[in-house]
Amino acid sequence: MNPTIPSPLDDIIANIEELKGRNQYAQARRTALQALSKYTDDYRIYEELADIYIFEENLDKAEEVIRYARALHPDSGTGAYLEGYIAAARGDFDRAVAILTVANRRFPNNAEIIRNLGWSYVMLGEIARGLSLLRRAYALAPTDMMIVNDLGVALMASGAEEEARLLFERNWHTLGLGAIEAMDN
Repeated sequence: MNPTIPSPLDDIIANIEELKGRNQYAQARRTALQALSKYTDDYRIYEELADIYIFEENLDKAEEVIRYARALHPDSGTGAYLEGYIAAARGDFDRAVAILTVANRRFPNNAEIIRNLGWSYVMLGEIARGLSLLRRAYALAPTDMMIVNDLGVALMASGAEEEARLLFERNWHTLGLGAIEAMDN
């Protein structure tokens, strides 16, 4: 296969990504499931489907599908990230740290992986370590409101309310500012 010419599967994956980007998860899911009928052994379709289930807040299905992807390609960084995200979303932060650390090694400058890894450390009580990672994620993606939120909450947990207030003000994060104001009262 010529690497400069996209395969039909590459086009399908690009279409699924485009649908997810437009929040058309039902159509993206249908497209992924249809692709699986032809490409049953391609881990990337399972990863796309797991990601869709995560967006649809169906962690049971996401976890089931990511197991297939990881069985097909255990070294996939994306698969590790998705599995780690699911572990964190379920509150299994020890497992999340272990898996997200692997994903972070494969994608060392991915702000979303670093955010989830940092937040998992914060939830384990390792606030300084979590803050370090969350600051790095913020430096990589300063407009990502999930990063702003997690960094601000971690700052508040560390006692750095003024730094959190400045972060929230700079990013127009009204919910975070409201939380700080409630703490002040």
